Amino acid sequence: MDGSLKEKSIYPGRAPMELDLQFFAKMGPGGEKTEKPTAKKLSDARKEGQVAKSQEIGNAFMLVGLFLILKIMGSFMGGRFKGIFARVYNLIPDLSKRYATSFTPATVHGLFRDIYLQLFIILLPTLAVAILIAVVVNIVQVKWKPTSKPLKPKLTKLNPINGFKRLFSKEKLFDLLKSIVKVFVVFYVAYSMLKDQVGMLLLLYELPFSQALAAICDLVLDVGLRISLVYIIVGVADYAFQKWKFTEDQKMTKQEVKDEIKNSEGDPQIKGQQRRRMREASMRRMMSSVPQADVVITNPTHFAVALRYDLAIADAPVVVAKGQDFLARRIKEVAEQNGVEIVENKPLARMLYHNVPLDAKIPEELYQAVAEVLAFVYNLKKNRAS
Repeated sequence: MDGSLKEKSIYPGRAPMELDLQFFAKMGPGGEKTEKPTAKKLSDARKEGQVAKSQEIGNAFMLVGLFLILKIMGSFMGGRFKGIFARVYNLIPDLSKRYATSFTPATVHGLFRDIYLQLFIILLPTLAVAILIAVVVNIVQVKWKPTSKPLKPKLTKLNPINGFKRLFSKEKLFDLLKSIVKVFVVFYVAYSMLKDQVGMLLLLYELPFSQALAAICDLVLDVGLRISLVYIIVGVADYAFQKWKFTEDQKMTKQEVKDEIKNSEGDPQIKGQQRRRMREASMRRMMSSVPQADVVITNPTHFAVALRYDLAIADAPVVVAKGQDFLARRIKEVAEQNGVEIVENKPLARMLYHNVPLDAKIPEELYQAVAEVLAFVYNLKKNRAS
């Protein structure tokens, strides 16, 4: 095997086959993406404009809103359109006489300014409903957090090779199937409704124009509303697919999860070293306080608690050092080296160790027991001095 990390088959009678030993390493850092995306990964994706959103469900609700508006306000809108047409039609003779010699674009704009305003008023409910539905549907899907990053130009989007790959990707195949389903839904719903109205359609030529037009409009609105309601089902299915696809795309490898934890919370090894240094510094500071203690109360072997009573510091004895097992032996060694009295009192030692924090005053319920120990120590020092 050479330095390229490839081997050739040495079996006789078989064609040489190159084996790339880096095959599995090429799968990406950490291997296969099997871990659910973390909150930070989803937050970063959202900042980049990557969210689980279906355009189809928005289009479906917009169609429903459009046909509902036309159904409710169709007569009003039709009457206004008819009024505008009649007004313009009646003005034709007068316009031809008045502007026969001065018919310019400026005069045309002035004539139709009022017509534009009336058309805008007629279409305003439809536009307002469309905008409202678009905003509400998007907020329901992805919440409200606008970002401008998707609008920034990216050179990768201009790469024709990447564009060709996207053209034959799974997403494009799903979009093709989705379009086929939509066409089938529209055709089926329209056919199922129109086949029952064939008799009415054949009799339209016998009706007056206004009645025939109203019947056709009602039929178109009913078919459109039915198609829109069925289209919502397609939109909901598409939203479920988009959400599943987004979750799959955002999955992480085990190594990526470890790296993210390391970056957000710090390297565990470094944090462990820092905690160890802090414990060592705390122990050194605690040991430096033992020589100033008045007494060390022991278990005698498992616990040791050093107390200091100084009215200039506190109005009650303070625990300046405490430890268990090895640390207890170190406290007693330092106390012996510095002439601090060591008193054995098993219940009191355990009580002080488990209930009084370091550098804290003893509780009132232990005043009597500690006072007896301190009195014994002071008398012992006094007798030695005398």
